[in-house]
Amino acid sequence: MTTTHGQVPAKVAEHLRDDEIHVWRMAYDHHQGRSPFRVLLAAYVGCPVEQVQLESGEFGRPRLVGAGAGGLHFNWSHSGDRALFAVARGVEPGVDLERLRPRPRALAIAERYFSHQEAAALAALAPERRDTAFLQLWTAKEAVLKATGRGLAFGLHRLHIEHAEERLALRFLDGELPADWQLHRLEVDAWHVGSLAWRGGPRTIRLRTLAPAAG
Repeated sequence: MTTTHGQVPAKVAEHLRDDEIHVWRMAYDHHQGRSPFRVLLAAYVGCPVEQVQLESGEFGRPRLVGAGAGGLHFNWSHSGDRALFAVARGVEPGVDLERLRPRPRALAIAERYFSHQEAAALAALAPERRDTAFLQLWTAKEAVLKATGRGLAFGLHRLHIEHAEERLALRFLDGELPADWQLHRLEVDAWHVGSLAWRGGPRTIRLRTLAPAAG
């Protein structure tokens, strides 16, 4: 596999700095399972892919174990035929991706599972804007919850996110200080929305596209 800039992932991985998060966009087939993510992890660890060792944490989040695992954290998400993979040193990234599509029950879902403020903000939007806004909020909430290590079981209602002027802001997270968090929209493509979150100080996000190798 190569990037759209003609670099192999291992060359990009060599330059992962402590103040960065690398995010990879890629084509994805669910039959591949974890394989493409393991290939990227091998590039960052600097080992053959068969030596990449993963185990599930308390809430099911995959994590690296064994030699080379220290300080390297990652997360992935896929929707349809696209996927995102985020990797960083020293912070736990959470990433989520959703394909844009009609959501006739978006408002009903928000009223049941989102905060009152989020549901009210969606209700105030014109119907043609509601689906995209709903999915952006959904990916933002899931990115934060994945970064906590707990996932959706923690409860979508236990955090409040403000989505205004194409920016995301974490306003409330049960048991934590929102100021300790970073939350960003990801420019994926015209057919998907994505979000990235982590607990910690600001970092530079390096967004790259992974393309299959020729032949």
